[in-house]
Amino acid sequence: MPGTLFMIHGMWGGPALWADYRRFFEARGYACVTPTLRHHDVDPGAPPPEALGTTSLLDYAADLEREILALPERPVIIGHSMGGLLAQILAARGLCSRLVCLTPAAPRGILALRPSVIRSFRGALLRWGFWRKPHRPSYDEAVYAMMHLLSAEERRKAYADYVHESGRAAFEIGFWLFDRRRAAEVDEGKVTCPVLVVAGGQDRITPEPVVRKVAAKYGAHYKAFPEHAHWVLREKGWEDVAGYVLRWMEGG
Repeated sequence: MPGTLFMIHGMWGGPALWADYRRFFEARGYACVTPTLRHHDVDPGAPPPEALGTTSLLDYAADLEREILALPERPVIIGHSMGGLLAQILAARGLCSRLVCLTPAAPRGILALRPSVIRSFRGALLRWGFWRKPHRPSYDEAVYAMMHLLSAEERRKAYADYVHESGRAAFEIGFWLFDRRRAAEVDEGKVTCPVLVVAGGQDRITPEPVVRKVAAKYGAHYKAFPEHAHWVLREKGWEDVAGYVLRWMEGG
């Protein structure tokens, strides 16, 4: 079945997060496209672009749509975390042949603000006007939310690559009830391709019960990995997750 995989990273990240998956799938004949979200192609140590704070999910989706339309075929879209929500938005626009959501952020209509999620975003939420400011978690927040299954060395290396994220996008995801633009809304009736949703049983920032509701929204094939947390792209045993995605894509 090899074709094109369009891999969308999540908050605070970049294409480098897909390095292991890219090698895995390219070795099996797939062409992998790993776009960089708007304002994320920056030095992690540099001040964030001023425009980042008010960048919307809809801005990200518009950029990604242009990139997909330039491809020779409709790809399989694979999204991780916030990238998983962007993937859902793009799927509803008919832009993919299959949709894979790895520990995805939830769309409008699914309540995702569990205690562990609030703790993960505590630093950002305590800043007045966070919805229009760039934000980046502290090291301790990042470890709690996403990297608690990585080694100390892996955590430090990963955190060094973190960039700032849009406060607007975080608001649109977490506080969708107050978003007049309804940026995180996805019409499940327009998602007509096959869908796979993957959860990590130890995930704190996109908890497994929330991800299960995302799968139910689309009548998707659902798979939870109890031994994994949020970073199914890098945690020990990531090959098991990638292999499961491969088998599902190829109908096995």
